[in-house]
Amino acid sequence: MDFTKRVIYLIIGPALFVACAIGLSDVFGGPGAQAVGTLLWMVFWWVSRPVDLTVTALIPIPVNALFSIVPMADVISQYFSESIVLVFGSCLLTVPWKATGFDRRVAYKILAVVGPSLTSQLIVWFVASMLFSAVLPNIAVVSLFCPLALAMFRAAGYEGLKDCPSGPPIFLAICWGTVLGGIITPLGGAMNVTAISLLQEQLGIEVMYLDWIIRFLPYTIVTMVVFFILMLAMFRNVEPLKGSKEFFREGYRAMGKMKSDEAMVGAFFAIAFLGALCRPLFADVLPNLVPAYIFVAMGMLSFIFTYKKQPLMGWDDAQKGVMWGMMYLFAGGLAIGTLINGSGATAVIATILQGFSLDGGLTTIIVFVLLACLISELTSSTVSSAVTVPLVIA
Repeated sequence: MDFTKRVIYLIIGPALFVACAIGLSDVFGGPGAQAVGTLLWMVFWWVSRPVDLTVTALIPIPVNALFSIVPMADVISQYFSESIVLVFGSCLLTVPWKATGFDRRVAYKILAVVGPSLTSQLIVWFVASMLFSAVLPNIAVVSLFCPLALAMFRAAGYEGLKDCPSGPPIFLAICWGTVLGGIITPLGGAMNVTAISLLQEQLGIEVMYLDWIIRFLPYTIVTMVVFFILMLAMFRNVEPLKGSKEFFREGYRAMGKMKSDEAMVGAFFAIAFLGALCRPLFADVLPNLVPAYIFVAMGMLSFIFTYKKQPLMGWDDAQKGVMWGMMYLFAGGLAIGTLINGSGATAVIATILQGFSLDGGLTTIIVFVLLACLISELTSSTVSSAVTVPLVIA
């Protein structure tokens, strides 16, 4: 980025904060105007990126320390809240997958059913991406499947994505499948975890993961059908990719029998995931054993169990594999949500929205969907969840 442009962007961010803090104080009150100013500051820096996204996510800490918008503990706690612990635990569980080869084995096994037609390709890539993103961060799923897709193109005789007619639709299937799969379970995205955290905190209820899946399953099925019909219509004249099925079969066979280290990291993840799903069965007996702590506990086992006299994972591996920036980006979304809600700005916005005579019907849904989409396009789905869910509750 050009130096002059970067300096201008750096100045505009806090200038937006000052303008809101002064100009909107009559509408939102002092703390509320400061909270809205902080949100606009963060949104502008997230869009213009004069600093890294993760750095922008830390803005609520110094702002609240200076202006005391909400109790400081409420903001700081968001940076290692139960939601962040869940993301951290999920990373601990999946970091050893690459080192052991378990990720490739699972992917090859799933993709070995791919046929030569583009329709078969789209189905398998789309469904596989959905299933993986239901339990893994979206960025991890894309990082896993895109290199496999490129390797498949090369095996089929293409030099790269630009030379392969089937490349764009397959990459689109991965992207759409990943986005949709992230909705199926709370583990599929930080926006889900953020929403659950806010619901539990503000309504005093525990959202069971199984209930989430049951409620979102009909929506997921309908959307999946719509997405797939769109892909077929968009790429109906694209030539098929040949030889892909045999490529994945050969890749799987070349890996040989599953090794002990692969089996162990797979078992750790399976136990953690089942523990999260079966939470309603032991919630009364073990009220503190929520999925976040199950994931951390099972993730710790990779540091303890050994293969060939070496731990399955060392701390250096964890430091490199855990997506620290992503975690604190999510935390920044939770923190700004805390400022907006705790300052009273949420209640003011809710009062404004009530002026539109929203009755909880279709119009209400449309208004909040458009609001959530706007915020997520400007920032991220996590920030959108952190800001919109309190508004819905209010």
